[in-house]
Amino acid sequence: MRSSLILLLSLFLPSLVLHLQASAGSESINKNKNPFTAKASLIRYWNKQISNNLPKPNFLLSKASPLGPTETAILIKLATQKNLSAHLESFCSLAHLFCSFDDSKNDVVSSKKDSNFATYANKNFANYGAARLGGGDSFKNYSAELNSPNDSFRKYSRGSNSHGEGFDNYAADANVATSTFTNYGADATAGSGEFKTYHRQVNVPNLRFSSYDSAANGHRLSFSSYAAETNSGAESFVSYSKNGNGVPSEFGSYGEGSNTVGSGFTGYGESGNGGNDTFKGYGLSGNNPKSDFKSYGSGGTAGIDQFWNYRNGANVGGDSFLSYARNSNSGKAIFVNYGKSFNLGNDSFKEYGKGATGRTTIGFKSYSLGRTFKDYTKNGVVFMEYNNFSTAESGNVVNRRVEEGKFFRESALKKGNVMAMPDIRDKMRKRSFLPRYLLTKLPFSKMRLDELKVIFHAQDGSAMERVIIDALDECERAPSPGETKRCVGSAEDMIDFAISVLGRDVAVRTTENVSGSKGEVMIGKVRGINGGNVTKSVSCHQSFFPYLLYYCHSVPKVRVYEADILDVKSKAKINHGIAICHLDTSSWAPSHGAFVALGSGPGKIEVCHWIFENDMTWTVADH
Repeated sequence: MRSSLILLLSLFLPSLVLHLQASAGSESINKNKNPFTAKASLIRYWNKQISNNLPKPNFLLSKASPLGPTETAILIKLATQKNLSAHLESFCSLAHLFCSFDDSKNDVVSSKKDSNFATYANKNFANYGAARLGGGDSFKNYSAELNSPNDSFRKYSRGSNSHGEGFDNYAADANVATSTFTNYGADATAGSGEFKTYHRQVNVPNLRFSSYDSAANGHRLSFSSYAAETNSGAESFVSYSKNGNGVPSEFGSYGEGSNTVGSGFTGYGESGNGGNDTFKGYGLSGNNPKSDFKSYGSGGTAGIDQFWNYRNGANVGGDSFLSYARNSNSGKAIFVNYGKSFNLGNDSFKEYGKGATGRTTIGFKSYSLGRTFKDYTKNGVVFMEYNNFSTAESGNVVNRRVEEGKFFRESALKKGNVMAMPDIRDKMRKRSFLPRYLLTKLPFSKMRLDELKVIFHAQDGSAMERVIIDALDECERAPSPGETKRCVGSAEDMIDFAISVLGRDVAVRTTENVSGSKGEVMIGKVRGINGGNVTKSVSCHQSFFPYLLYYCHSVPKVRVYEADILDVKSKAKINHGIAICHLDTSSWAPSHGAFVALGSGPGKIEVCHWIFENDMTWTVADH
C-alpha cells in the first residue's frame, strides 16, 4: 500500500515522495525507536501534561496512530489541498481506519431449492427463490456478531407460491448492518416471511425494503423483536404491501429499547385490499424513536391497522402520519396506549382519513398530550376514549430484557460474591487515533457534513452517511445538566479534556481483559479509588466512526472501584475489573435499563457497571 501511495503522489509531491522512497524501508524497521512517530509524540505529551510518575497506560498508548512522520506530512498536505478523497483507500490503510461500511462486493447466491443458511454473512441473494412453488428457506444466526454485514436480497421469493422464509437472529450484535430487500415477495401468493430478532443490538442498522410484498396475495409477514436495543439506525419500507391482497403484517417489539431509530413507511399498504397490519410494542421505551408514515393505507379497501402500546414509555420521539388511510374504504385504525411517553413527543396527523368512504373508524385509547391533528376529516371518523396524560404521569416501566449483570448495586462489589458478568467485549472494528495535526485539518461538524461525506465517499442514504451523522449528533448534542463533554479523535485531545476537569495529577484505568464475559464470576479483592470516597471522574466511550473517536464526559458524584475477578470454580484470578457507581441517578429517565434491571427509579438507588473493553475512566491519581 505504501508503494501505491508513492505512485499516486509522485505527480505533485516529488520532494516528499523521494524522501518517502528513501526512508520507506528504514522507517518501518525503526518505528519503535523513531522519536517522531505518533506514539513517541504521545509519550512526550503525557510527560509534559501529567504531573505524576505513575506507569503510563499501555492500553491508551497502543491506540496511537501507526503513521510515521513522512506519511503524516503527506496526508496533512493532501487534507490541506482537499484531496484526501482521491486517496481514501491508501489513507484508511496507512492510518488504520475502518472505511468499508458499504462494501457491496458480496458473493452472489441463487437457488430454487430449500436452503438452510446458518452463520452466513455478506451474501448477495439475487432472484433467490423467485417463482418457486412451495418450499422454505431458513436463515439462522445470519451475519451473527459481525462488524459490518452487508447483505442484499433482490427479487427474493418474487412470484413464488406458498414459499416460506425464516430469518432468525439476523445480523445480531453487528456493527453497521446494511440489508437491502428489493422486490421481496413481490407478486407472491400465500407463503410467509418471518423475521425474528432481526438486527438486535446492532449499532447502526441501515435497512431498506423496496417494493416489499408489492402486489402479493395473502403473503404473511411477521417482524418479532425487530431492531431491538439498537443504537440509532434507519429502516425504510417503500411501497410495502402496495396493491397487496389480504396481506397481513405484524411488527412485534419493533425498535424496543432502541436509541433513536428512524423508520419510514412510504406507500405502505397503498391501494391494498383487506390488509391487516399490527404494530405491537413498537418503539417501546426507546430514546427518541421517529417514524414516518406517508400514504399509509391510502386508497385501501377494508384495511385494519392496529397500534398497541405504540411508543409507550418512550423518551420524546416523533411520528408523522401523512395522508394516512386517505381515500380509503371502510378502513379501521386502532391506537391503544399510543405515545404514553415519559416526555412529550411530537406527532403530526395530516389529512388522516381525509376523503375516506364507508365507516372509517379511528380509535384512540390512552393517547397522551402534545399531538397535532391537521386537516383531520370530520365525516365518518369515530374518536373513542381520547384520554390526556401529562408528562408527570410516567405509567408503568416496560418490562424489557436487560442483559444480566449489565447493571448492579454497589453492595455486589464484595469479596466472595458471585455475580453475572455481562458481555464486555468491544465489538467495534479496531481503529487508531489520528495524529492531532492531521485531525485539525479534517472537518468535524454538521455544518461541514458535505465535506466529510466527500472525504469518506459517503453516498446519500448509505451506512457510512448514517455512521457520520450519528457521531456528529452525539458529539454536538447539548450536555445534560451538570455534564461537561467533548468528542476526541486524538489521544492528546483526550488528555487535555481529562486534565481540564480533574487537574494534572490524574490516572486512567480500564478493565484488563474480557475474561469472565457472559458468565458467572466471583469477586476477589476490592479497592476503592481515592479511598473509596465520593469523587468525580471522566469516562470515555468509543463512538463508531472511520477513525478512533471517543465521547468523553465528566461524571460527578461517583465511586470508582478496581476488583480482582476470579473463576467461580478454581478461584483463580482471570481478570482485573474497573467498576463505576453512579450515586446520583435523579436525572436519569424512568425507563433507563438500569431501573428495568434493578427494579427502582431515578434518584432512589445508586447504579454500578463495569468499564467495558476499550472504554476507560479517568480519576485523580492515588498515591
